[in-house]
Amino acid sequence: MSPSVSPRFFSPAEVARHRTKESCWVLVGERVYDVTGFLRMHPGGEALILRRSGTDVSAELEGPPHRHSENARRWMEQYYIGELDGEDGGARGRDAIFLEGTVLFAFFTLFLGYLGENYDTWVHQPVDRPIRLFQSEFLEASTKTSWYMVPAVWMPLVFYLSWYCYTTLSQEKTRLHLTTEYSILVHKYSFPLIFLVGMFLWSFIEYCIHRFVFHMRPPAHNYYLITLHFLLHGQHHKSPFDGSRLVFPPGLAAPVIGGFYLLIQALFPEGLGLSMFVGGLCGYVMYDMIHYYLHYGSPQKGSYMYGLKAYHVKHHFEHQRAGFGITTRFWDRPFNTLIPDETFETAH
Repeated sequence: MSPSVSPRFFSPAEVARHRTKESCWVLVGERVYDVTGFLRMHPGGEALILRRSGTDVSAELEGPPHRHSENARRWMEQYYIGELDGEDGGARGRDAIFLEGTVLFAFFTLFLGYLGENYDTWVHQPVDRPIRLFQSEFLEASTKTSWYMVPAVWMPLVFYLSWYCYTTLSQEKTRLHLTTEYSILVHKYSFPLIFLVGMFLWSFIEYCIHRFVFHMRPPAHNYYLITLHFLLHGQHHKSPFDGSRLVFPPGLAAPVIGGFYLLIQALFPEGLGLSMFVGGLCGYVMYDMIHYYLHYGSPQKGSYMYGLKAYHVKHHFEHQRAGFGITTRFWDRPFNTLIPDETFETAH
């Protein structure tokens, strides 16, 4: 919608007709929004919107149970289609986002690094459209992957290494040296426990990478670090529902996984270290699958995944400096990065 074009106007009866999954409209005051494409993404599930379709959702945006952030309201402007009953309304919010998507994203490789101190604010104002990162078709394709490629590539390796670790430990030659004179045998029946330790260690690595690497604050004067941050994680916060970039392409993940393998093999005996590594690798696959599900899944209300989804959405839209756990909130507690629960004053 161009700034020179007047917004469309809809009667209340026309808005009320759009109350299905195929066509779902809502009102915010006098403004009309077509949120059909957002139903699947809504952290509270499709039903919450469908029950209120065709009506004014202003009160729900204020909460309880959830007060929607400024970013969430800004995100909604992308679905603005017109006004109710001839009231004048602007399309400037939508136009600004549209221009941001077509201009800034199209030339980001040239100008993104020059955003300087404005980069952090800009990258945490999400939009609902895919981002092209590279002019080269090959480089662009290398940054995208379907979710099922992660388990398809890594889970056969998890199964093979699990068998290999168990048979290695069965030879009863793997010993953990506690001192130069004392060591203990690592028994084959300890493999499941070592595997789980590896998964637990991965959850800590996941937290650290997300917090200290993906959410580093690049210096405002450093063009290259800003660009690197955007390639690593900034593009995900700018376009959080780009389904092609919600999991790591195996080709890009392989060198990092290989580095962890070499490190853990250098620190521990082969059977012990490899058993921990394969547990961590399984944890990584679970992390990527859960991350994808938190963006596109529809967990049952009250379930563990439902709480994680709401928690992760808050991280994207309101608390970008907290809530770094993806598969669990465990590590957010001791490191004081837990997203606080919302509280509402009782109306009198």
